[in-house]
Amino acid sequence: MAVTYFKRFRMELRVDGAINLSQVQTPEGIIMQPWEPRLLNAHADVKWESFREELDAHVFPCLAERDGCRHLMREISERSDFVPEATWLACRTNSFDNKLQPCGTIQGLRTSSREGAVQNLGVHPDFRDMGIGRVLLLHALEGFHRARCRYVHLEVTVHNTAAIRLYERLGFRTVETLFKIADVQYA
Repeated sequence: MAVTYFKRFRMELRVDGAINLSQVQTPEGIIMQPWEPRLLNAHADVKWESFREELDAHVFPCLAERDGCRHLMREISERSDFVPEATWLACRTNSFDNKLQPCGTIQGLRTSSREGAVQNLGVHPDFRDMGIGRVLLLHALEGFHRARCRYVHLEVTVHNTAAIRLYERLGFRTVETLFKIADVQYA
């Protein structure tokens, strides 16, 4: 094991008004499901699929394990500062058997009376570059607005350039550079 420092940005957005979700273009075949406790495992499973092969699985080892994601999702949803309005699951519809396939997840927490935090935003690798991350984030921002949050922040590893571009296009600005220390096993 070696100690490694991962550079991360803290990004922030002022949420000035409600987002008109009826004008948000959801990708064809994708439906958005608001938080319900019965969806906990679906959130956890897609979180694991989204992060297990990514750099963030080294920064946050629980993301590399399915059980770790289930524990994390349970912990997030049971916190007193959990914001269910900012927690969404994106699913692909399947016309063959009418089952929904989870393909993206986002969770929200409140960090103060007027500030929210995106805990995780993950999209399954098979569903990236379709606009699902954008739709998840817009639904979460609307949820934070309904929860009366004036600001929303998130953290992102600097190597995740696609995510950073998305956040910047939606108005997030880098307000701080952080370094996360993690033990990394090299092969």
